[in-house]
Amino acid sequence: MTRYEKMRQGKRKVEEKILHVGAYCRVSTDKNDQANSFESQQRYFREYIERQPNWELIEIFADEGKSGTSTKKRTAFNHMIDAAKRGKLDLIITKEISRFARNTLDSIYYTRELKRLGVGVIFLNDNINTLDPDAELRLTIMSSIAQEESRKISDRVKWGQRRRMEQGVVFGRDMLGYDINNGVMTLNADGAKIVRLIFHKFVTERKGCHTIARELREAGIQTSTHMKEWSNTVILRIIRNEKYCGDLVQKKTFTPDYLSHEKKYNRGEEEFVIIHDHHEPIISREIFDLANAMLDSRAMSPENKTKISNRYLFSGKIKCGICGATYVARYKKRADGSVYKSWRCLNAQRYGAPRIDPAGNHIGCSGQGFPENDALYIVKLLMKSLNINRKLIRENTTKSISSIAPGTESAIDALISGDTSDDDFYREFLSRLVITNRDRVDVILNLLPFCWSYNSGASSPRG
Repeated sequence: MTRYEKMRQGKRKVEEKILHVGAYCRVSTDKNDQANSFESQQRYFREYIERQPNWELIEIFADEGKSGTSTKKRTAFNHMIDAAKRGKLDLIITKEISRFARNTLDSIYYTRELKRLGVGVIFLNDNINTLDPDAELRLTIMSSIAQEESRKISDRVKWGQRRRMEQGVVFGRDMLGYDINNGVMTLNADGAKIVRLIFHKFVTERKGCHTIARELREAGIQTSTHMKEWSNTVILRIIRNEKYCGDLVQKKTFTPDYLSHEKKYNRGEEEFVIIHDHHEPIISREIFDLANAMLDSRAMSPENKTKISNRYLFSGKIKCGICGATYVARYKKRADGSVYKSWRCLNAQRYGAPRIDPAGNHIGCSGQGFPENDALYIVKLLMKSLNINRKLIRENTTKSISSIAPGTESAIDALISGDTSDDDFYREFLSRLVITNRDRVDVILNLLPFCWSYNSGASSPRG
């Protein structure tokens, strides 16, 4: 027997070996769609594989109710690909290309990857076997058709949703004060009481969002199902939510790409669906408008503009030496009407002094407030105390930039000496401040291997 005859005989043995087969399907979540139920497709694939000689069913991979336009969220599909990479499968069968992927790029990518591993894919209804010579051309054409069909379906679904929105059908989930069932909003009495309380505290008692959130937490009032705990952001969203005065605004988010399904906030790219007096209000329109006018006036005040512009230097950089929480900025008015800024431990600001809550949890912190000016003074003091060759740095820096920015010598000197008021300069150097109390502050700078301690007027570096 020649070696060519041996090769041919070997090929026959390969063709006659047992093929380990996996089946892939996407099953319908519609109880009435029996043809695409998991039981129906499982029975179909088992019977089909049993009729094929030398085929052995390894597993049926099924994704329930997942879109075919992207493989990212299809768990069973990705599990099947992983099984093929581990050598568990020789062949994959599926009914049609639209069940495998409606994205042309995914279809070509995964069938090429599987073919490289020696794993073929058979699309039964499309009569395509990816191991055939002309399979990729036919697959590209059929995948493009499937992708276009997905686009048309997406457009039809969007059109139908918009029409239903215009008819007053609500798309969304339950919220504080309202239950949503089958697209209908009904008032939830318990939640409505909390909403009225929030607006009363804000409008009548003139309390801020931080204060309201803290009082609700201290009172043990529960949030709605979808909120973890009360915070100033949650309070702000409630005050801004037009549903509480009876109006409905939908299409606040949209999906620009039917392939990725990624949602984005609608910044005017698509028209909002707005219906006034859509449902029973919890708050009168007068109170709602007044609350939002108060929010707008606070946001536009010179005081708040100053808050925003000065927040950057120490944001996220000050840590509590007692509990480890981040310090947050607080703004208060003096008796003369001027505003000053200080920082306080988040746990102390949120929960107050250390104590045990009704649930047995240790909450609060004894971390003290720390004035912004004191923190800035300590950082400047540290910069001035650094043992560096300022003369050499000044000469090299001036030489490097004088040709493109003449007249900067005084600014460079101020930066190096620590006399600058440039927040960006200090932020780049500062890693964090750890405040144990007013008399003990540790400062860590980026790229320097020591911690610098400020102790009630004395300061020193320590390794």
